[in-house]
Amino acid sequence: MISFDFLAVLAEWPLLLKGLAWTLGLTLVATPLGLLIATLGAWSRASGPVWLRRLLGAYVELLRNTPFIVQLFFIFFGLPAAGVKLSPQAASLIAMTLNLGAYGTEILRAGIQATPRGQWEAAQSLALSPVQVFTRVVLPPALQRVWPAMTSQIIIVMLGSAVCGQISTEELSYAANLIQSRNFRAFEAFIIATLTYLALAIAARQLLMWAGPRFIFGRGRRHG
Repeated sequence: MISFDFLAVLAEWPLLLKGLAWTLGLTLVATPLGLLIATLGAWSRASGPVWLRRLLGAYVELLRNTPFIVQLFFIFFGLPAAGVKLSPQAASLIAMTLNLGAYGTEILRAGIQATPRGQWEAAQSLALSPVQVFTRVVLPPALQRVWPAMTSQIIIVMLGSAVCGQISTEELSYAANLIQSRNFRAFEAFIIATLTYLALAIAARQLLMWAGPRFIFGRGRRHG
């Protein structure tokens, strides 16, 4: 007879809470940094010099066509050979940020390319600087167009943080694996972790879809 003991896992709530905190912390820091890279990258690929477009194109293609875990391992295990040694947490944060930045660059670039040329020309006729044209006229509606896709990518990066436990980052999946190694309740531990990730993803989607038009692209659209 199969018996389940979820209380044995929930009794380790400090570990679960710590893992949840690390998952949220990594996501909360990686998201704005990744969006910043995506914004700069999209603008550069749309309007930058040829050499910069090619450099960013190589960065985007490299990260979009290699597994996240390989990127993580390269940063944590590979860079020390070049004299750059990082903590598991720092390596995880850098990997998540760069990954989101690469995918976000292409997502946002698609929104920028959908901007009518007349909108650019109208803004330029008002004697706005290139930076003002981009940040006040082009970027807000571009973000509005692609925000659902960007939200999904942020959630994918958050869920991808689960592999960061492979380098001993004490996020949620690491905590679940540690608990099941202590009490051998693997089914219960990973069911709880799964449900927690599900709740995080749903909550994050709702929060991002609410916050986007109010604090990110909506404000720029009202004052643009």
